[in-house]
Amino acid sequence: MQVRANGTHGDDNEMRLIYVTSSFPFGQGEAFILPELESLLRLGHELLVVPLWPHGGVVHDDAARWLNRASSEPLISFEIGSSIVTEFSKGSRRIARLLGLFTDTNPLIALKNFAVLPKAAWLAEKALAWRAEHIHAFWASTVATLAMGASELSGIPWSFTAHRFDIVQDNLFKEKARHARFVRFISESGFRMAGLVGTDLEQKSEVLHLGVDLWDSVPEANHNQRPVALCAASFVPVKAHGVLIEAVDRLCRRGIPLELWLAGDGELSDDLRHEVERRGLANCVKFLGVLSHNTLMKLYASGAVDIAVLASTDLGHGLHEGIPASLMEAMSFGVPVIGTATGGVPELLAGGAGLLVPPQDPAVLANALQLLSQNIRVRESVGEAGRKRIKESFAAMKIASEMARLFSTVPDSALIKAS
Repeated sequence: MQVRANGTHGDDNEMRLIYVTSSFPFGQGEAFILPELESLLRLGHELLVVPLWPHGGVVHDDAARWLNRASSEPLISFEIGSSIVTEFSKGSRRIARLLGLFTDTNPLIALKNFAVLPKAAWLAEKALAWRAEHIHAFWASTVATLAMGASELSGIPWSFTAHRFDIVQDNLFKEKARHARFVRFISESGFRMAGLVGTDLEQKSEVLHLGVDLWDSVPEANHNQRPVALCAASFVPVKAHGVLIEAVDRLCRRGIPLELWLAGDGELSDDLRHEVERRGLANCVKFLGVLSHNTLMKLYASGAVDIAVLASTDLGHGLHEGIPASLMEAMSFGVPVIGTATGGVPELLAGGAGLLVPPQDPAVLANALQLLSQNIRVRESVGEAGRKRIKESFAAMKIASEMARLFSTVPDSALIKAS
């Protein structure tokens, strides 16, 4: 396994790359892909984005410009049906190998993989016609199934990025790793979770963080009389918004001036709103709804946000935080952050790059919020350390340059076969 969080700019030849996503540029859940894609373009590479399931509309303003670089064929269409019929008519061994591979898992996952197979045949044709040199899937789930199928049918090499839930799901994870040119993990905790240490697949594993844009300057602190703490996260159990709301309640009862902004939506939306009302926190907690990526960046750039916070917890069975893009983005602007010691968060906040608190502990979280809200020197010091951490290990251009190097590297095994 190689840790490559500090990749450097390279002079790689321009490549034609296909990025397979879940739904990006549609939907709201994959805005964190944007910095990597934009950086690859700036490095001179040509990109085509293929969402597995394009749905949800274009939520993020800065994702809209990717519509003309996306091939958004639905999961089922006449064109896709024609592709799989053509592939079966060839009677190729490749399709037989895929069918056998997809069967070698539990029935539910097998069914999901079979559902993706027709689009894999279509993507193989698309990739060849577009003259793609590499296919990369941004998840290890059925997104990677689509990329693997297209690679198997076209002969174009492929790879995939593994996050967290998609590792736990184990949709033929090790088989995919075996077929891929390399597996990119976004955190060391994810790599350890995958169980590849000491196996023949460890040498194919790369820990390469997600990257964020590093802005030329940071906003001047507003030194608000009532500091603003922002939590940008989906309203789902793993984000533990309830703990955060309780921490803010404690501060309000102490008479500590602080305003909490919650940006997002999700299954717990109604419950969280009711909790805020029950505690009488309507004057302290503000629900912003779903913000576009561009709008969120403008909030940071304007200096409107004094603190960024996530109260993430560990639900067991690998259901915990990865390395959260929301904290990384805040840190890139010099906004001090608070995170919990769960999942990959300690990797991000190492060396004092942010305040790290135990999960499910509203008392300690409240104390951390109070420290940053009342001590401007500490706030500025933590913010500077966070920005330095992003610059050194999470800058999008560095990450994209290293990804491009990995895409263009021909493994020794391939050289042996070619000789």
